[in-house]
Amino acid sequence: MKKKKVLSFVLAAAMMAALAGCGSNGGTSAPAASGGSASGSGTDAAPAAIKIGGIGPLTGGAATYGIATRNGAQIALDEINALGGMQFEMNFQDDEADPEKGVNAYHTLQDWGMQLLYGCTTTGSCVNVAAETYADRYFQLTPSASSTDVTKGKDNVFQICFTDPGQGVTAADYVAEKALAKKVAVLYNNGDAYSTGIATAFAAEAQAKGLEVVSTTTFPDDTNTDFSVQLSDAKNKGAEMVFMPIYYTPASLVLNQAKSMGYSPIFFGGDGMDGILAMEGFDTSIAEGLMLMTPFNASDAASTDFVAKYEAAYSETPNQFAADGYDCIYAIYAACQKAGVTAEMSHEDVCEAMVAAFTASDFSVDGLTGTGMTWGTNGEVSKAPMVVKVESGAYVTM
Repeated sequence: MKKKKVLSFVLAAAMMAALAGCGSNGGTSAPAASGGSASGSGTDAAPAAIKIGGIGPLTGGAATYGIATRNGAQIALDEINALGGMQFEMNFQDDEADPEKGVNAYHTLQDWGMQLLYGCTTTGSCVNVAAETYADRYFQLTPSASSTDVTKGKDNVFQICFTDPGQGVTAADYVAEKALAKKVAVLYNNGDAYSTGIATAFAAEAQAKGLEVVSTTTFPDDTNTDFSVQLSDAKNKGAEMVFMPIYYTPASLVLNQAKSMGYSPIFFGGDGMDGILAMEGFDTSIAEGLMLMTPFNASDAASTDFVAKYEAAYSETPNQFAADGYDCIYAIYAACQKAGVTAEMSHEDVCEAMVAAFTASDFSVDGLTGTGMTWGTNGEVSKAPMVVKVESGAYVTM
């Protein structure tokens, strides 16, 4: 992708005096707006708020991800609205990570008067909703739906997260360049587009880079609890590393069962594994040495202000999904400023203006999850990933 000049959205704006009105970790299904307009200084009336719709799971098995993206977005909205200029209002709907409910949430937001969409959080919902936003001409930016199916053939749908194939290729390149292993096993969820997309790309690139994929095993659902067959296959075939682009709930069981059977390869995961150290009741010592790709490390100095605000508001350390949500809102803010978007514009006009801004040659964004982030006409973001390793119960950037 052509290098583009940085348009900083100035994270210094994050140094607001107080955090106002952040939501709780609990989810709601009622269409109650949050993060409304904040008035400017003096007696001047604040400008009308641009309406942002949000969709993600606030209840159900994937609620951790939706809550994190919503909370990160809310902090950004509070910071921006406190500046007293351009104002935003967000209405975030619960889809329970269900594609049909995602479309229902989208229609609720249409009735509310949404002008652009932040979301969806999960790929399944996002694919379905993106088809709707493309047909209806709503601009859409997702923090975490990483399948290429989300943006394929849709000029108005953009991602701030890595794509699945891109993450798989980058992971394989990293393993080969760092000579972490020669014999590799791949373990993935064949019922999940995210997991399958990364695993497929990783396996192809690993073989191209001279790595030997000695075991490829799958499981059908994140509710799977027994991984003994998959681990035994990897162990018996001499895998020095197990690459598992899966979410942290099944990953925690894999690590525990591997320990029980005396199998200790390097375990390497993708960004969906971020959050494993914060699982209630999880013994973090089991994850010692685990490596994963993520765009965000809460321990980095550049994240200090955001982490402090997030912990104060929600009593927990933010993960990469929260950081992605934060960056999404600031990217929307930067594009709205560049395009001159106002609350009086139709959603169709907002859409065309935002597409033009995001794909402009002089538009880029500095955020928590990447500096100089740029977007192509295919909606994919260009930014460098990082690899972290669990050491003494914390992420250490490699």
